[in-house]
Amino acid sequence: MSMLRTPRASTLRVPGLDWLLMAAVAGLLVMGTLLVWSATTARDDLTGGDPTTYLRKQLVNIAIGLVLMVMVMATDHRWVRILAPAVYVASLGGLVLVLTNGSTINGSRSWVQLGGLSIQPAEFAKLAVVIGMALVVAERAEGRRRRTVDWIDVVLMLLIAGVPAVLILLQPDLGTMLVLSATVFGVLAASGAPRRWLALLAGSGVAVALAAVALGLLEDYQVDRFLAFTNPELDPRGAGYNTEQARIAVGNGGLFGEGLFQGSQTHSGFVPEQHTDFVFTVAGEELGLVGSGLLILLLGVLIWRALVIASRADDVFGRIAAAGIACWLGFQAFQNIGMCLGIMPVTGVPLPLVSYGGSSMFAVMLAVGLLQNIHVRTATSPAARLGPQARVLVRR
Repeated sequence: MSMLRTPRASTLRVPGLDWLLMAAVAGLLVMGTLLVWSATTARDDLTGGDPTTYLRKQLVNIAIGLVLMVMVMATDHRWVRILAPAVYVASLGGLVLVLTNGSTINGSRSWVQLGGLSIQPAEFAKLAVVIGMALVVAERAEGRRRRTVDWIDVVLMLLIAGVPAVLILLQPDLGTMLVLSATVFGVLAASGAPRRWLALLAGSGVAVALAAVALGLLEDYQVDRFLAFTNPELDPRGAGYNTEQARIAVGNGGLFGEGLFQGSQTHSGFVPEQHTDFVFTVAGEELGLVGSGLLILLLGVLIWRALVIASRADDVFGRIAAAGIACWLGFQAFQNIGMCLGIMPVTGVPLPLVSYGGSSMFAVMLAVGLLQNIHVRTATSPAARLGPQARVLVRR
């Protein structure tokens, strides 16, 4: 009798969203909005005298991002896979449009102006590469009995990632390229690529980076940024200025910070791009170790839930896509916070769900919607109703 009651009790469970994931996203959005507002409220050169300008802009970005997230969450899983190639092609079109009609900001031609709106297609390319690689492995795995990844799978995945990577390098946008490289490596590892391929790719990446420096393929400002990373005091008023001021701002915060909207470095405007790339320094200065630690904790929960969703997914596409999103957001958060602390070179990558910027916000919210889509589908699958042992059998 107990064996008959167990599946019946399981069917009475109504699957829902991953509420821990949603709580982490909500916390990051709230903290990010306050930090962006604080970073810009005293900057008349940015706001034109209206201290709430960027607050309103960020709230609009969040509202649009929530709509996009809900749309992906509500989309049938089969349609997500059908639309994946269209999303990938659209991202390539955006990257090509950047090279032909883009705007150059801070030495990188990464933005497309659409009326009064600036779009950065490279942000959407990260998600497009993840779902493109996941789709390739899923289609090939489901068409054969063996689900191990062979060299053809690896080559196809690298081709999917290689085209947007070349377009991003032509901008040039090394920050996005670093994040994309880490994401691709993570997707390959999650797909089960042989270790020798992973080692070969890692070695090739290091060799290409050294060759680019030796052959003078990098711009002068990019070389200066890497030199400043190794020694910020080398040029404290030039390439090392950002790193030095970021360290000072974070150091001012102490344990509990100087108080929201009270940061001396922040309100004096000493840290460049503080509402975008260096928004973490606002948390460090005004919220201190406790507040910035909470911010890192929320990011950790976001990445943890993505990995949990990946581990529980009962299909290849969902597993690899969720793992790829975790790698993307994890490395990008590490890169952004690391450059604010001086342990990573300065590159123009935003802090997910925290930095000001529509393109980054929209891309990450689409990724969150996809994670929830995978989670809900896994929870409502027949294997989930039968229990974890049946789910393992379905995977096999």
